[in-house]
Amino acid sequence: MRALIVDDSVSMLSHMKSLVESTGDLSCFAYTDPVRALDAARTTTFDIALIDYNMPVMDGIELIRCLRDMPDYAQVPIVMITTSIDEDVRIRALEAGATDFLPKSPLAAELKVRVRNLIKMSSAVRKLNDQAASLAQDVEAATRALLVREEEMIFRLSLALEYRDNDTGGHTLRVAAYSQVIAQRLGLRPATCRAIFLASPLHDVGKVAIPDAILLKPGRLDTEEFEIIKGHATIGERILGGSSSDLIQLAAEIAGGHHERWDGSGYPLGLAGHMIPLAARIVAIADVFDALTTDRPYKTTMSIEDALAYIENERARHFDPTCVDAFLAGRDDILIIKLGTRPDAMAA
Repeated sequence: MRALIVDDSVSMLSHMKSLVESTGDLSCFAYTDPVRALDAARTTTFDIALIDYNMPVMDGIELIRCLRDMPDYAQVPIVMITTSIDEDVRIRALEAGATDFLPKSPLAAELKVRVRNLIKMSSAVRKLNDQAASLAQDVEAATRALLVREEEMIFRLSLALEYRDNDTGGHTLRVAAYSQVIAQRLGLRPATCRAIFLASPLHDVGKVAIPDAILLKPGRLDTEEFEIIKGHATIGERILGGSSSDLIQLAAEIAGGHHERWDGSGYPLGLAGHMIPLAARIVAIADVFDALTTDRPYKTTMSIEDALAYIENERARHFDPTCVDAFLAGRDDILIIKLGTRPDAMAA
């Protein structure tokens, strides 16, 4: 273990160093200059510090305060050595972070006992810190493993939904990727962009409750059939709602709100504007763009340029204008996802 001793008196410094080293397995680093001592503390972690009060340039209280501001010295025992018995000095030293006080000329026996006790305390604190750090690493690893499993479950479930919808062309994965691009262009935090990417594949989970005759119908739906299929938004939100997982809660918002429209003419609740959750507004654009540009039994595929123009024309009607701007700003990334190649390949 290492001890830091700071005293501007060479003789006192030598005396203290000899006494401290006699307490046992302790290496002493002695400094007459508090500034040099502070520099040493930035590169070497000391287990205990003994600091004189009266020193030029920087007194002991200021040195203690500087040490306590360093992360490695938050709990290291720091002893102030002083001839002053002034209560104000002691209070200021304690406020700065002093652990204990020693008189300027302590008895050797007293110094040894008190330093030995402080060393034991420092050792115990170090063990606790090591245990806490190890526990934190274990918790982080376990949390990371849970998140990985959660992500895998979501994507496997979304794949199952594609088979249910007779669509194995990667619709849910493209919607997830488009949604992430929009979120990034909106300037959302990376963690939020990632969460939207992971939650968006479950936007149509409610379709598991829609009869095959309607879900897989090759032609256009009649009014009654369309009312039934519209129920998938409410069903999806109900399936995912009430989860303790933040990611599943976000997926529930998306499932329930991705068919709402900015002007309030959507379903299931007729929400308008910012009443629609942001993630649902983002996925609405991603979902429609992919649907327009993907072959379906009941419709012909729209060209990419026409689909981009449609999204722009639906600004402030179907879609959030800000999300439309973000979508169009990420046009190159969107085309890479759609085409699986460079954007200029569209013209080839």
